[in-house]
Amino acid sequence: MKILIINGPNLNMLGTRDTSTYGSETLDDLNKYISDCFKEHEIAFYQSNVEGEIINKIQDTQRGNTEGLITNLGGFTHTSVAIRDALEPLTIPKIEVHISNIHAREEFREKSITGAVMDGIITGFGKFSYLLGIQAIEHISKK
Repeated sequence: MKILIINGPNLNMLGTRDTSTYGSETLDDLNKYISDCFKEHEIAFYQSNVEGEIINKIQDTQRGNTEGLITNLGGFTHTSVAIRDALEPLTIPKIEVHISNIHAREEFREKSITGAVMDGIITGFGKFSYLLGIQAIEHISKK
């Protein structure tokens, strides 16, 4: 299965940004961990701090080369109607994940604008959130 994982703004700073919340592993460490756990899948990773670039990448999935989408849109989760609108028409399984529990943080982080158009949201399990996201895509794909 071909799965795309899109990481949004500031996730390139994993390992140095607020390690008490996000841990000490880098984004490269996270990507390797995910790939090592799911060798049976073709997993592509994409990270951008730019909203328009993320929208373009989401729209690229409609060309039929992606069978599942996982997003961790960082701060755009709570602010980007444009990314939400790009996600909405996708018919592939799509799961939103978060390393931290967005419901246990600042009030402005509790609302996910993008979550309403996703098949599900997994939040608060650290890097394991991504593994649960892939398992959810596998489950949805079998329906």
